[in-house]
Amino acid sequence: MIRPATEADAPAIWAILEPIIRAGETYALDRDMTKAAALDYWMGPGRQTFVMELDGAIAGTYFLRANQAGGGGHVANCGYATDGAFAGRGVATRMCVHSLELARARGFRAMQFNFVVSSNIRAVALWTSLGFETLARLPGAFRHPALGFVDALVMHRAFTES
Repeated sequence: MIRPATEADAPAIWAILEPIIRAGETYALDRDMTKAAALDYWMGPGRQTFVMELDGAIAGTYFLRANQAGGGGHVANCGYATDGAFAGRGVATRMCVHSLELARARGFRAMQFNFVVSSNIRAVALWTSLGFETLARLPGAFRHPALGFVDALVMHRAFTES
């Protein structure tokens, strides 16, 4: 079940985000980011946050927002995070499909991921399998804690008219 997140979900969302942020391998966020700053980034103004429940626990979370303001407000953007205990169980796939359907229903014409770390092979493969194209490769744009400077990708999926 995927549902809108509430303030009561904040501890579970932080429990998912903290190890991802501390690892510093997939998001261009300060690895020392505080809980308050992380929750504001994930659940703050201008975004709607969702959680996915599986086996009685929150297995993942995502936010949906406009990628840009004004003239760019017709393109959606999302961030996704899965609890490591649920890795490999289709959580990210279901959240992305949910977000694509919701974005389209809300009138967005496309979805764009601005900064996909190229070494995040599972994410790149998943987004590609869901119809995203890599439009740009930003050489050395991400400083990975173990791999050094790696590329970041701009990935985009237009919504077809029906």
